[in-house]
Amino acid sequence: MSVARQPRSAVLALSITLALALPISAVLAQEAATPAKPQAAKVSELQTVNVTASKRVENMQKVPMALTVLTPDKLEAFGQAGDGVLQLASRAPSVYAETSYGRIFPRFYIRGLGNSDFDLNASQPVSMVYDDIVQENPILKGFPLFDLEQVEVLRGPQGTLFGRNSPAGVIKFESRKPSQETSGYARVSYGSLGTANVEAALGGAMGQHWSGRVSALAQHRDNWIDNTYTGKKDALGGYNDRAVRLQALYENGGFNALISAHARWLDGTAEVNRANAISLGGDVFVPGFDRDKVAQDGLNKQHLFAWGSNLHLNWNVGDYTFTSITGLERATTYSHGDVDGGYGASFHPPMGPGFIPFPSETADALPHDRQITQEFRLASNQHDKLNWQVGTYYFDEDIAISNFDYATFDNHALDGYAVQTQRTKAWAVFGSANYQLADDFELRAGARWSHDSRDFKVDRLMSPIGGGPLLATASPHDSRWSGDLTGTWTLNPNVNVYARIANGFRAPSVQGRVLFADFISQAKPETITSYELGVKTTGMDNHVRFNADVYTYNMHNQQLTAVGGDINVTRLLNASKTQGYGAEFDLEAYLTPNFVLTAGGSYNHTELKDPNLAVAVCGSGCTILDPLNASGNALVYGNTLPNAPLWIGTLTARYGIPYGDSGEFFVYTDWNYRSEVNFFLYDSAEFKGKPLLEGGLRLGYNWDYGRREVALYARNLTDKRAITGAIDFNNRTAFVNDPRVVGVEFRVEL
Repeated sequence: MSVARQPRSAVLALSITLALALPISAVLAQEAATPAKPQAAKVSELQTVNVTASKRVENMQKVPMALTVLTPDKLEAFGQAGDGVLQLASRAPSVYAETSYGRIFPRFYIRGLGNSDFDLNASQPVSMVYDDIVQENPILKGFPLFDLEQVEVLRGPQGTLFGRNSPAGVIKFESRKPSQETSGYARVSYGSLGTANVEAALGGAMGQHWSGRVSALAQHRDNWIDNTYTGKKDALGGYNDRAVRLQALYENGGFNALISAHARWLDGTAEVNRANAISLGGDVFVPGFDRDKVAQDGLNKQHLFAWGSNLHLNWNVGDYTFTSITGLERATTYSHGDVDGGYGASFHPPMGPGFIPFPSETADALPHDRQITQEFRLASNQHDKLNWQVGTYYFDEDIAISNFDYATFDNHALDGYAVQTQRTKAWAVFGSANYQLADDFELRAGARWSHDSRDFKVDRLMSPIGGGPLLATASPHDSRWSGDLTGTWTLNPNVNVYARIANGFRAPSVQGRVLFADFISQAKPETITSYELGVKTTGMDNHVRFNADVYTYNMHNQQLTAVGGDINVTRLLNASKTQGYGAEFDLEAYLTPNFVLTAGGSYNHTELKDPNLAVAVCGSGCTILDPLNASGNALVYGNTLPNAPLWIGTLTARYGIPYGDSGEFFVYTDWNYRSEVNFFLYDSAEFKGKPLLEGGLRLGYNWDYGRREVALYARNLTDKRAITGAIDFNNRTAFVNDPRVVGVEFRVEL
């Protein structure tokens, strides 16, 4: 069911109560158990940023690869209006994200490489790793961001340490871990559209060797989109999204064990499709388009429950550390939407908005998703010249997917039903080492052997187009090497130059959406070889950090998805060759003790180089810009990849005005830009996203050395209206971005 509208005053009162209860009790507990903290010194220069990109703790400036670190203050600002993990789109060089599935199914792209497939079995070339556990199924990738130490974005193939399905890169999420020191925070905000956010965490000692931490998040938005067909105001657009994380850490001498559990509950609106929102002949909205209104006759609802647990064990024995990481992830979901985005049809008048050739109302469910992972690592402790690690990895996933089609004009009766099942098993052995050949030169190398196998079956029990029962199976498997080789030259203590060669692969994939087709499609494994040259610098007495790189890659048998088109069939394809090249930079600077600036940007050129690759064109009326073959399909040779902007840029700036002994007035602004994107493999005048610039603003006051803060905020500050995605088989259906949200936030920290 759609989220019920709740009185905004009640939501606000509940949010404030939940937010304040935890920190108040925590403060009392802390005052009783520990002495008062010393006054915090104001940070006025860059701090060392440690990362675990190489599965050991290192200074970011010493890690020879293109990576960006997103800090908690940035994540809190980006997510103030309830944005989920999609807030990372365009927030780091070469990173983009989008969805056609609402909050539960983000799709990420790095250096133009991603997958626009909306199937619950879709694999992605961007691996997302949460506390060292890979989140393989797309549903797992949308876990909310809260109480994080930082987010690390690793660009380029990560085939040695992260293995399968990471040819584009890895996004690593690091939760804040328990410690013996009592710490915690709470933040509560409320804004337009009934947008409420409550986030809190508390951690500290639970005994001589034990410490723990509990953190939670609750996000709410009222329904804000009117359905003019049913006459219901505020019918769609709302959600209730809740998540919790529990951690316990045991430390005794050279041994430590971290036990963690997490869960997420989501109820709300699925993606809201807008029928014929795109004008014929251009990538603009039709005249009179209103983001606050739709006219739909189909149902819309979305539900998700996911939970998981992991166990990290570390034994430090002399010169070596042995690590065991065990993970379990489970999820169930159901998402039901009006795909055509309108009402009626050409044979069932009235219809609209615009021409609706036929109704389309579908749902997908994930009644079962179970993922087990196990990693063992043996690593040398830090030495002057040689450091190494070796390990093994095991992955076991068991999923079931249900696909439904509904007869809108027959009281939404079920008229199509299929069940997909898949068992995936993968294992790998890997090793990496770095050796200081000279005082100014270090060599790093790594290799990994991976094996991957799937057993897939789809059973169609009912077809909406009269296709009858169907049973199909597939058992793709693959084994291969991947690795990397990097040389780093230390020009001086503040400047490192590196050259990196790396390759990676994505395991073979299966696509089984057979409600409208009588076949399944398979994609061979894709491989990539990347060449990267970069520089990492600090300067101006540690007040400026500037990192930059250039890269090029060649990909063979890239896995692509032809979505919809005039045949209304989603299928997997392999492009024989894809080329990409570009440049990236990150900048962080303390221009004055009170003025901090960060910036990042990228140029990413992608090009399909398969002269024989052809895909079905739109079935909804559009202007095709590609040449057509004899079958009327578009030849896509030379096209850019879908959702691959040529330019990405991000900027944040913070200026503070000290007030009194411990207070500060501040202004914080952030802006992100991406250039035009093409939504599909073929090129058309309509199915593009115009260049998009969005910004945010925070005006506030903090006191008690930053431990208390109140601020006004605005997201999508200019109220920019943009087409962010499309459906092409029925009409010129569009997805759009959220409107401006303005609100107030209060934060308290122990």
